[in-house]
Amino acid sequence: MPARHFDRTVVRAVRRAAEIPQAGVGAAVSAAESTVAGWEAGSSVPDQEKLPGIARVLGKPLDELFPREDSPDLTDLRCDAGLYRYEVAKFIDTKSDGPVAAAESGVRRLKPKYVPKLAAAYGVSEKALEQAQERSFGNVVEEAGDASAAAAEAEEHPRALGEKISFLLAHSYPAGAAPGDGEIAEAVNRHAGAEVVTANEVEALRTGVGDADSPDPVVLEGLAEFFGVERMYFEPDEAVARQVYQGLRVLLASRNGKIGRVRARGLGPAGLSPEVLSLLTDLATQFEKQDGSADNE
Repeated sequence: MPARHFDRTVVRAVRRAAEIPQAGVGAAVSAAESTVAGWEAGSSVPDQEKLPGIARVLGKPLDELFPREDSPDLTDLRCDAGLYRYEVAKFIDTKSDGPVAAAESGVRRLKPKYVPKLAAAYGVSEKALEQAQERSFGNVVEEAGDASAAAAEAEEHPRALGEKISFLLAHSYPAGAAPGDGEIAEAVNRHAGAEVVTANEVEALRTGVGDADSPDPVVLEGLAEFFGVERMYFEPDEAVARQVYQGLRVLLASRNGKIGRVRARGLGPAGLSPEVLSLLTDLATQFEKQDGSADNE
């Protein structure tokens, strides 16, 4: 966690300049005078959750008194709101803080219904909360030559089936070499062993026309086989789609030499779930085989 920096000498100087006694600071943040004295002496440091209250009582902006170098994750947003984790259950109407604890630890994402409630409690936008959640899962990718990591992490992931197909077509093939709707339809039909989709229907899936977001399962299976991805990539589950999309971005950027670094702060060596890491391994093997075949031609 990119915790805020607590400088005891700065805090002591600011407090003395404002002529506020240690007892006054302690009363503002529910701490004993001796505890505040310990902070200023360097024998202990305050919880991150107490820093907003200290900044308020000393009359200084939080970012100025306790700077933080990196962008916040979910834990940081909660601490910036001055809330301990056990206090957040009431904001999302749950009996425990389990959902928030799991999201902060990079284990399980927040349910969509919790996002606006937590955003309001933390005093941030829903978009800022969702971006912080991605950081908690270690899925922020910085590409070489990109002057703004925030732009990369704020990039919208594909949601609709047509957007997912278009993403694969745009990123998995050299310019001008992407397969057409007819070729995709033929591959899906070969997989099914029968004509289950036409070129026109593939075009409808790709462009989102009509009932394109709910094709037969066998069509989704054929698409997954054709593009070399797991079937779950085409499922409507937002959490699954987001994880796979992040994984594909990592793999594709890596193949193009564009990865600067992947900040891992969740589970697994790259902050991704075991399922997605397995998917990346399979895809990497498949790409290596394809590259080897190309070299021999």
